[in-house]
Amino acid sequence: MPDIPAYQECININCQANFDLAQSLVACPKCGCLLDVQYEWDKVKLPKKLSDFSRRWATRENRLDFSGVWRFRELLDFCDDRFKVSQGEGQTLLQRCDGVAEYVGVDKGKLFLQYEGLNPSGSFKDNGMAAAFSHAAMVGARRVACASTGNTSASLARYASAAGMEAIVFVGSGRIAFGKLAQALDYGARTFQVAGDFDDCMARVKEATEALSLYLVNSVNPFRLEGQKTIMLRVLEGMNWEVPDWIVCPGGNLGNSSAFGKMWGELKALGLVKRVPRLAVINSTGAPTLDRLVNSPDTLLRYNGGRFDRAAICRDYQWQDDTNTKPHTIASAIEISKPVNIDKCLRALEICDGVVRAIPDGDIMNAKAQVGIHGLGCEPASAASVAGARLLAEERLISRDERVVCILTGHALKDPNATVGYHTGNYDADHRVEGERLFANMPTPVENDLDAIIKAIETS
Repeated sequence: MPDIPAYQECININCQANFDLAQSLVACPKCGCLLDVQYEWDKVKLPKKLSDFSRRWATRENRLDFSGVWRFRELLDFCDDRFKVSQGEGQTLLQRCDGVAEYVGVDKGKLFLQYEGLNPSGSFKDNGMAAAFSHAAMVGARRVACASTGNTSASLARYASAAGMEAIVFVGSGRIAFGKLAQALDYGARTFQVAGDFDDCMARVKEATEALSLYLVNSVNPFRLEGQKTIMLRVLEGMNWEVPDWIVCPGGNLGNSSAFGKMWGELKALGLVKRVPRLAVINSTGAPTLDRLVNSPDTLLRYNGGRFDRAAICRDYQWQDDTNTKPHTIASAIEISKPVNIDKCLRALEICDGVVRAIPDGDIMNAKAQVGIHGLGCEPASAASVAGARLLAEERLISRDERVVCILTGHALKDPNATVGYHTGNYDADHRVEGERLFANMPTPVENDLDAIIKAIETS
């Protein structure tokens, strides 16, 4: 294996054990905590300024320069180029959207939507899979596995198919959007429907990974988060390398927020940015674990330089078990009550002076409709970022003149049932939402007659 100036490190400040890149680990063998990929930056040939990365647009016939992940490879160069996997991920869009800005409550020209639905499998997960599958190729993995609410399974299945690896997917019983399940099945993944929710699937896939020596690509995999860091680099690229004031993203398993915080911390430490944006992590009130831990007066959980109250998390998760508390939200991608990356997310909140909020599903779906009306469209979980930005503007935590980037994590067709249910009012059992549908666009029934159609067009 080539001499790469990188290694794996336990994030527990009382442990900080180091491990070789050749090891396939999802937790520290010594203390059980999460791992980071760390770099010996003095041995990495970094650009003098971030805008130097833009030169690679001129050499996009090179598959690595074409990739929106590997275009920035010096900032995540943990493997030799011959192992780097790419499916053309990261051809995404940062779009200024004044219509959504008005809805959120910020000035014209201040609201931007980072649309990750343009990735090959239709979600942000492809950024992480490009990196995780590169590490899998480096260590010689043949079978890859994940637990999923949908997007992870779709992305894993696509990358596994391209890489010639066997894909094994665990999904919860009845808790996956058909648009996402269809992708996993179509790409050939062996899909196992576990009688339980995502948290049950996550527990089982960890056990199966250890028992069968599978390569796990959930966001406990530190290499996956390295790929997701690059979303922030593309945001910077889209803003002409100027740092925004706010990054607002959905919560869920907290992989994105964790990756974003790590990226901003590294960029600041390397002197490649002078400041970092504030970070807002938004969940549904149907899956409010992070909000409860961070904002409840009983806990007010903070990272505190790594000296946070781990027992508070354990108590909360145990309380969920004891009371049979289960998550339920129309935003299925963030229907997670025991997020595996909570430690790293707390760190990200500290790095970025972050905040956490939980939003009712009705507000999420109204925000989703606004994104659609203004031309992008997104899956329900994505719209949590827009609904969260609106709440923070109402609270005057986000000022009208601040530049806000909302991360749209997945394509509008990932969960068409939720969208049709919102507009028609005909929700199915798993997609029922309370509250007023402020922007519903109901189909108009009309007779099969031209005069009737003309009348309907002119009068409706």
